[in-house]
Amino acid sequence: MPPARSSKGLGSKQVRSGRGAGVENVQADKEEISQVKRSPSSPQGAPRKRSAFGDITNAHKAQGFVGKKEPEKMIPKKASKGSTALNVAKNNETNLKKSLDKASSEDSPAKLSHVVNSGLRQEQVDPLVVVVSPAELVAPAEDIDKGQLDDPYANAEYAKDIFEYMQEREKSFLLPDYMKSQPDITMDMRAILVDWMVEVQENFELTHETLYLAIKLMDHYLVQVAAMRDKLQLIGSTAILIASKFEERCPPCLDDFLYICDDAYQREELLAMERSILQTLHFDINIPIAYRFLRRFAKCARATMETLTLARFICELTLQDYAFVQEGASRLAASCLLLALKMKNLGGWSPTLQYYSGYHVPDLLPLVRRLNFLLTCGQDDRLRAVRNKYSHRVFFEVAKTELVSMQALEKALQS
Repeated sequence: MPPARSSKGLGSKQVRSGRGAGVENVQADKEEISQVKRSPSSPQGAPRKRSAFGDITNAHKAQGFVGKKEPEKMIPKKASKGSTALNVAKNNETNLKKSLDKASSEDSPAKLSHVVNSGLRQEQVDPLVVVVSPAELVAPAEDIDKGQLDDPYANAEYAKDIFEYMQEREKSFLLPDYMKSQPDITMDMRAILVDWMVEVQENFELTHETLYLAIKLMDHYLVQVAAMRDKLQLIGSTAILIASKFEERCPPCLDDFLYICDDAYQREELLAMERSILQTLHFDINIPIAYRFLRRFAKCARATMETLTLARFICELTLQDYAFVQEGASRLAASCLLLALKMKNLGGWSPTLQYYSGYHVPDLLPLVRRLNFLLTCGQDDRLRAVRNKYSHRVFFEVAKTELVSMQALEKALQS
């Protein structure tokens, strides 16, 4: 690990609290900010230099308006069937005579017969019939945003529409298997880079949204551009810079990123890479990320902060594993939460979760099994950043949670 930073101005940088999703629980935001802040006993300490690829030849390189009271609508008394039919017949007869008198001088017999037939059909219409849509008879699921309608910062009235839009939008950002078209980098190199990016997020005290978005930006850029290994850390650090500008209230300055890369790159290289990433992605960087969906679904489940943190730990482990790159953000978040609920014996997928997530348990089972396998058998001694991070008491030491065997998980999922 690189030595503690002593000479640069990053150590005196003010603590920043990131901008979370506007539609989330404000109380959860407060608790989560406490996890982002650096405590005196934090295992990371001050920001440190580190070249991400020293071991693989990269040493250099979301309230209503109160108005006038609406007047009450007068409900007419229901007429009897006999008087109603009589009135309708008289009105139709009068209208028919007028139309016949008007059309007799200029219309053909065919048109006259059409008028007569239409008049007769009108007599058969019952004006008192009201059709009720079946949707109006179905009771909606629990409104999880109801309690925040008075909070102008929660945007509760728009929350459901926002997440439905994000789920629709994520279909445009599904990643292919791009690694086989990369001539010089491997899945292991990407995993080491992401491990380093997690440390940068910790050292700069950035929000988790920034970390997730930066990795998405990097992956989408690598889909279209063949990168050399000596530029991979430059791509990762620049992706964090762009994501910080998008998510943070006070993003780190450019010199901070040059320092954290151990001065392996020049200012001009970082600026050129920033332009390249933005132009390649056509400046469309509002990519749906699993972290936002995870917080939303945890709110639907009324999960505690400890349960949410366990789900976040599982989700953050997938960032390093290239096998999960092609998974959709919302489906990944739902699967992480379901696994966390089963590990804590807190029940299963409730109707409210089905309603707001759009997923049923059978849709999530294959991914839940893969996630549990990642927890139990996918440990890599070279990639310790995420596990060390979530082993700290600030994160409830969820990395030390007792694991569930594959057989026990199958029984829990079937119950």
